[in-house]
Amino acid sequence: MATKPLTVIAILKAKPGKEELLKQEIVGCIAPTRAEPGCINYDLHQSLDDRACFTLYENWRSKEDLDQHLQMPYLQALLGKAEELLATAPDIQLMERIG
Repeated sequence: MATKPLTVIAILKAKPGKEELLKQEIVGCIAPTRAEPGCINYDLHQSLDDRACFTLYENWRSKEDLDQHLQMPYLQALLGKAEELLATAPDIQLMERIG
């Protein structure tokens, strides 16, 4: 069975006063994530209208590659800071490309 590419869109909302810290923490994960074999792209965006709102746009070779990414120590460290940095739970959508 062939593996299917997977897109992840994750929207993160920083707590007031934690915007720069959240951005720094995520930026610190970009280079190692992009170096993972299954990562096609991993891009961080910040809203122009709400500077506390960040979106990660990710494409992975397969669900298995994403699952491996989620176990990486640097990502686990970031996830461990979620309560301190995030105003709300992340909105994470797993998607498949259809066109």
